[in-house]
Amino acid sequence: MADRDIAFAQFVTAKADSLQRTAYLLCGDWHRAEDLTQVTFTKLYRRWHRLTDLDALDGYARQVLVRAFLSERRLGWFRREHVTAEHDDRPGPGTAPEDRLVLLAALAKVPAGQRTVLVLRYWEDLSVEDTARLLECSEGTVKSQAARGLQALRALLNVTPLSSRRGA
Repeated sequence: MADRDIAFAQFVTAKADSLQRTAYLLCGDWHRAEDLTQVTFTKLYRRWHRLTDLDALDGYARQVLVRAFLSERRLGWFRREHVTAEHDDRPGPGTAPEDRLVLLAALAKVPAGQRTVLVLRYWEDLSVEDTARLLECSEGTVKSQAARGLQALRALLNVTPLSSRRGA
């Protein structure tokens, strides 16, 4: 196996789970998340010999994943999305499984554009600037989509924001 292939295999081994979890949060389906992750790795492999900035590889992989998700939506797979009662039973760090399931179900009901921004901003911990660059939109769009997405999540979860509770 060539050094190029060994390096790629090591990258895939190290990042597959993380990218798949992000894909799942974007699309809400483990099978589609696997497909998106595979598409991401296929696209990365095609360009692997040209990638020189290994420090930026995580961000680039995430960008490829998000663009694959957005392309899939544009091509019509999004219209066939069906929310089901199936869910992942793996608990997240520091989160009770019941709370995690409720949050994932609510996140699946948030519009895809807002969900994408929420995942990138709060799961991937990207800045507003990085999220805007990744989605090729303005920072204002990222801020408004995040605000609307959080508002939708709060409504679905029947949670009031902390700023509203202080006056009570």
